[in-house]
Amino acid sequence: MRILVVEDDPTFRDSLVRGLRQAGHAVDAAATVAESLSKLGLETYEAVVLDISLPDGSGLDLARTLRRRGSGVLILAATARDAIADRVEGLDAGADDYLVKPFAFDELLARLRALDRRQRAVRPTVIDVADLHLDPASRTARRGDQPVELTTTEFSLLEFLARHAGEVIGRARISAHVWDENYDPVSNIIDVYVARLRKRIDLPGHVPLLHTVRGVGYVLRPGPADG
Repeated sequence: MRILVVEDDPTFRDSLVRGLRQAGHAVDAAATVAESLSKLGLETYEAVVLDISLPDGSGLDLARTLRRRGSGVLILAATARDAIADRVEGLDAGADDYLVKPFAFDELLARLRALDRRQRAVRPTVIDVADLHLDPASRTARRGDQPVELTTTEFSLLEFLARHAGEVIGRARISAHVWDENYDPVSNIIDVYVARLRKRIDLPGHVPLLHTVRGVGYVLRPGPADG
């Protein structure tokens, strides 16, 4: 998942970001409501881990603003406020779940997985591109009858390309969805992952699916690339 951590405590924020990245997520961070709105306006996130007490306002106001704008981003409120009334207010403001500090990091991951499963329930159960089959719920892939073993990042990259099958996707969009704000545009990491992914899915005897469109980006579709 691509996650925005909104937390003004730098030590706690850095700990969350580090742990989420180690768990295979692409993570950005913000310390204020204003910074959060700016990043949410520029990037597409699947989840927000949201502190309630922020220097320039309430995280609940941020949640309300996102819901008024029609945003479907998953919101996990994480705060030291533990009264029932606080939890009710958080959920009524638009949070999908509420986690009281201090909490175990494993519980945070479990809550995010549960929210992700709930959201994925409204998406296609399986994504098919020619004879490539992806199951986002179980994070499994196969080409025809042959299973394809993928790392977390490889699956995220393939799922993103598969959801936009037939569309040429530039490196900037790929990095924004699969990696995070620390991505170095000079780096060849995307090319490396695409090359690894191509070896895993473009198997002998199957029509090629993953193509490079020179100077533009990558596209997942059966047949030759545009070149």
